[in-house]
Amino acid sequence: MSLSSSPITAVGVDFGGTFVKLGVCCGEQILETDEPIPTANHPGPQALIKAISDRVAKMRERHPAIAAIGVGVPGLVDFDRGFVHVLTNVPGWNHIPLKQILSEMSGLPVVVENDANAMTYAEWRYGAGRGLKNVIGLTLGTGVGAGLVLNGQMFRGSQCSAGEIGQMSIHFDGKSGHYGNLGALEKYIGNNQIAEHAVHRYAQAGLHKEIGDCTPKAIAEAAKAGDGIAQQIWGEIADWLGTALASIAWLLNPDAFVIGGGVSMAGDLLFQPLENKMKSMLSTVVWEGLKILPAKFNNDAGIIGNAALAGDSL
Repeated sequence: MSLSSSPITAVGVDFGGTFVKLGVCCGEQILETDEPIPTANHPGPQALIKAISDRVAKMRERHPAIAAIGVGVPGLVDFDRGFVHVLTNVPGWNHIPLKQILSEMSGLPVVVENDANAMTYAEWRYGAGRGLKNVIGLTLGTGVGAGLVLNGQMFRGSQCSAGEIGQMSIHFDGKSGHYGNLGALEKYIGNNQIAEHAVHRYAQAGLHKEIGDCTPKAIAEAAKAGDGIAQQIWGEIADWLGTALASIAWLLNPDAFVIGGGVSMAGDLLFQPLENKMKSMLSTVVWEGLKILPAKFNNDAGIIGNAALAGDSL
């Protein structure tokens, strides 16, 4: 892909299970954001796509330079066709030609991408991974999402399903993943899994904790306040994540891993032991020059990344 030095104004649509967020971007600059659209208020794909198209039409009145729309969705996507196979946690969104429908409604070119790929693109194009040739982006939240930029190009794989790092095994006889894949990473470091693990670890120490007391944010606050169990939990999270990332580093030898999402907000509680773990599993040749970076954009990455993908596609 040849990238213009003059970014094109485009709308980025960040499609979530609860809300759809829209923003007008020119490069990394967000010119305007709109009120999020509650996903549940528009049952069925057609109604929600129409609501998105109507919002874009109003944005174009204020920003006539808008030239394209990029939509990022939490599910399996055929990027080339702009076709949604299935969306995570959004009922009714199976086998939807989203690109075709939204383009016909809006009169604009449309790009449809997996949300983790969009986050990675934002960080590679304008964020923490800018200027690097090989970047692996991760978002750590309810699950583990990832995207791959290899040799300066998004790598999507034969079925546009590459980058599902959350489904990689870190234990050949471990917890069962969604697809029967034992030891799937996201069964260890998703938000809910971290909370369940923390409850168990406190119980081992004779302390009763509820799931709601053990969110990643709460565990991070406890660790920073000197809670030894919480500090150990973050060490374990880093061990699990580091095991997967070290394997990826051996396979792909990237310039950087860029890590975002709620779990990454723990900062050095995660990043320092993560670096130590990975360094212990890699040769000097692979480790030297490898960067482990916090994401720059976080909550804005979806809007920026999708708009950038749409603009760059022109």
